[in-house]
Amino acid sequence: YTSAEKGFDEMSLRKSPPVAWVVLNRPHRLNAITPKMIDELEMCLREVDGDGSIRVVGIRGEGDKAFSAGADISSYEFSSPSKVFDASRRWFEVFSLVERLSKPVVAAINGYAFGGGCELALACDFRLASKSSQIGLTETNLGLMPGAGGTQKLVRVVGLSNAKRMIFFGERVPAEEALRIGLVDAVFSNEEFDSKVDEFVAKLAKRAPIALKFAKRALNLAFQVPTDLGQLFEASGFSLLVTTQDVSEGISAFLSKREPEFKGE
Repeated sequence: YTSAEKGFDEMSLRKSPPVAWVVLNRPHRLNAITPKMIDELEMCLREVDGDGSIRVVGIRGEGDKAFSAGADISSYEFSSPSKVFDASRRWFEVFSLVERLSKPVVAAINGYAFGGGCELALACDFRLASKSSQIGLTETNLGLMPGAGGTQKLVRVVGLSNAKRMIFFGERVPAEEALRIGLVDAVFSNEEFDSKVDEFVAKLAKRAPIALKFAKRALNLAFQVPTDLGQLFEASGFSLLVTTQDVSEGISAFLSKREPEFKGE
């Protein structure tokens, strides 16, 4: 595999199969999110989802100050509730692509992740943070509330009580506290952050991609449908996976006491 980078106006897509990095690229504005960035994010997500050489997708912000500080308010039109509603739904729909992506998605949070930046991170399967990072849904500090799915996603991650405290008070949660309440999955020192994230992503990329695809969908369904329906999908996925070459490789590796080499077949 060879590395390749594709540049957009406010995003960049860096592919080093089996990993791709989707990078929010407005460091001069703390990677604040604009309508154009949302459009470019959608393009990046659709491209990596259709790329068979990519097994894991990472999302990060350019620079070392912010994953994303939230919406760039100056770039949005607030002339009517209808326009604001449409913008809110657009954010939610694109962030939902992250959840529906057929591959695991890792948010690498180095710095601020507020408002819409936090909501984007919440859509990812894993959130890794540097020790100096701060994370929060801070919209109530402006007299607003989360508008891109934050009220729905946060409660699933940290529970109702923690979600209410964070949103009602517009808290900027330090990385160590975020780890304690389950908002992030790991915290690394600032000096080791990049190497530890790369290590985590590389380890995930070695897992059986078809198994992860079905497991991700089954896990997400657990929050959306009755248990009986979710288990039907689980049983269907389990039965389909038995027919894959990856399962044969996994069993062979287990019996031979070696590390499996999954090919996604």
